[in-house]
Amino acid sequence: MNIIMTRRVAQIFFLALFVWFCVVTTLGDRFMQLRGWPVNWFLQLDPLVALGTALTTHTIYAGLIWALVTIALTMLLGRFFCGWLCPFGTLHQFFGWLGQRTKKHAQRVAANQYRRGQAIKYYILVGMLVAAAFGAKSLQTGWLDPIPLMQRSVNMMLLPLTGLARFYSGAWVIGGVFVAAICLNFVVPRFYCRFLCPLGALFGVLARWTPWRIGKREGTCTNCELCENNCEGACEPFEKIRWSECLLCMNCLDACRQTQMVYGPNRSAAGEVDSPDVTRRGLLIAAVSGLVAVPAIRLSGMLGTNWSPRVVRPPGALPEQEFLERCIKCDQCIRVCPTNVIQPAGLEAGVEGVWTPVLNFRVGTSGCQLNCVACGNVCPTAALRPLTLDEKVGRGRYESAGPVRMGMAFVDQGRCLPWAMDKPCIVCEENCPVTPKAIYLREEFRVVRDGARAVKSVNGTTVELDGPAMKPGRLATSDYFLRVGEERRQIVENAENSVGVLTAFASAPLVGSGVEVEIRLQKPVVDVTRCTGCGICEHECPVSGLRAIRVSAENETRSKKHSLLAGV
Repeated sequence: MNIIMTRRVAQIFFLALFVWFCVVTTLGDRFMQLRGWPVNWFLQLDPLVALGTALTTHTIYAGLIWALVTIALTMLLGRFFCGWLCPFGTLHQFFGWLGQRTKKHAQRVAANQYRRGQAIKYYILVGMLVAAAFGAKSLQTGWLDPIPLMQRSVNMMLLPLTGLARFYSGAWVIGGVFVAAICLNFVVPRFYCRFLCPLGALFGVLARWTPWRIGKREGTCTNCELCENNCEGACEPFEKIRWSECLLCMNCLDACRQTQMVYGPNRSAAGEVDSPDVTRRGLLIAAVSGLVAVPAIRLSGMLGTNWSPRVVRPPGALPEQEFLERCIKCDQCIRVCPTNVIQPAGLEAGVEGVWTPVLNFRVGTSGCQLNCVACGNVCPTAALRPLTLDEKVGRGRYESAGPVRMGMAFVDQGRCLPWAMDKPCIVCEENCPVTPKAIYLREEFRVVRDGARAVKSVNGTTVELDGPAMKPGRLATSDYFLRVGEERRQIVENAENSVGVLTAFASAPLVGSGVEVEIRLQKPVVDVTRCTGCGICEHECPVSGLRAIRVSAENETRSKKHSLLAGV
């Protein structure tokens, strides 16, 4: 097996493994047990994830130590990750090949020539790292880092398109970015890798001093330029090879008929360009942009008094500032959520919060389940703390601290059926999962429309009434009562002009005396000391459109400033 076939096998294997991890994160049952697969391994191998979180938090999450292996191998071998392991790079290489396969040799060589614009990715890298390291400490590498971007795209768009019953807010935007990146390969092969990838830029810097390199050896070159026919990195191996751009695709070694191209410990006989083609002015502009951009975005005050109560984070989320310092927008937590209630944020969390996880209780099959802590335990950077079930529900040694609260439910009395429309409904109270329930009911009796009537006759438990005809059976729901004086009896049946009560009155009502048909309303009230903001009540509320009970981030555990009551 030659080196090209070996590389292709490696690329297919790692791409399949990446997709498999995404599938396991979603299904995770039987032989696909989530706990049996390292579903975050690609993210943990990504040194940009480790470097970004290290700059924002001054710590390295244990799982990200894997990135040291990638760094060490890159400094020894070159950009092997891009050419052999990166699943996003594999897709770009395939679609780039599709776009070039019908073109002639001269056209391919022209397409693979180095362009000054390939320096853009280095400026992107500098801007992101400066934003992470200084002042604002905002981790925004996930926008363009290929592993989180690929993870997000597969999880939010590609897998749902296969028929898995999942829905995601703004998935079309995520999918659009992914498709655009892929389609650009038909313009320039591996466009994303060459021009935009900040991880590739980091590898380019790390590979500068590698002892093993690709280049020409001493001898006679026929100037056929076959080495540039399928060069993935546009690193110009025919001339002075730009080592920071080389992806170790090995295509030049395979194409050279005189075996002039080699990979070994010697530098290229034709010369090398070690450093990326960047300018001081460009680096300065990128650094200043990274330093200024995030503080400018935060002038809206969304991390202060202008915080949005609509941004309800999953359980275990760190305080918002710390959360934004760690979240890489990989959306692993969104994919692992069994009820599909965790969604990628739009602009409600601000520009820097786009594609970070928020809770949308109208989507999916339920709210946040009490016995589920999957999201925090799959987060690769601990933006969501890994919780135990005991800590989440506040039992055992966590009893004094109480349960983890994501927010609090509020009843909209202008839309609630019992409060606003005199319609019986206790759905939210019935579905409240906490014990004792965080939603309790206030009982109230109210005379229905045309409910004030006079008695025409009485026969045991059947009372004939005058007045407009009633719909037969309408009052036999256990919510309607007939009141005579201070006595109230439950109605169990009704005809057009009569009702049947459950038990006879102690004193039979007199013919011609006034009676009232009443409805019993059980109006929901939320107990601020017990509500965890799980959102099951909002999900199950029968009021369509804007729910009559809604959860907001008030009273969330992660921020004492958002407490509704002192000590709560």
